[in-house]
Amino acid sequence: MSEETKQIYYGKLLNQKWPIYLAATDKGICFVGSLNGGKTELNEWLKKINAIDLAKHNPDKLAYCVNQLEEYFKGERTHFHLPLDIKGTPFQEKVWAELLNIPYGGTLTYGELAKRIGNPRASRAVGTAIGKNPLLILIPCHRVSHKNGQVSGYRGPINMKVDLLALEKQKRKSLIVK
Repeated sequence: MSEETKQIYYGKLLNQKWPIYLAATDKGICFVGSLNGGKTELNEWLKKINAIDLAKHNPDKLAYCVNQLEEYFKGERTHFHLPLDIKGTPFQEKVWAELLNIPYGGTLTYGELAKRIGNPRASRAVGTAIGKNPLLILIPCHRVSHKNGQVSGYRGPINMKVDLLALEKQKRKSLIVK
């Protein structure tokens, strides 16, 4: 998130299956929580970035993001068109940018992602950077798996990652069949 940020707005996606907290600045989305992470997860993130006093409940400021996430969960959206406002280390930002290149319904291993960013021995560092991703779903870290193919490592609950992969796999099959 940018240093100039003065205000953070938060709200909750009220989807029955996917209740998650979201936060944004006037520049863009800065946080997407995990499945059932609740307001506690949002508050922990706000404390981590020293912004707990900057947060105001304002779901209207997040309506554009909520709409796109709802479409995604219904299988109607495969790409997001949202302004983002995140800040990480140069390495984290490089990893997060590469995550955006993993196609909908596709997966990569941590090692493959490390190779893609030009640092083939950095698979553990890639995993750490992925774990710091503040925008679950929007920056699709759920599309990265262990080299043995197992679903592992996720900021949210592992069942969220499994469900997101299943949602995308099912939709991708229907797109190919048509």
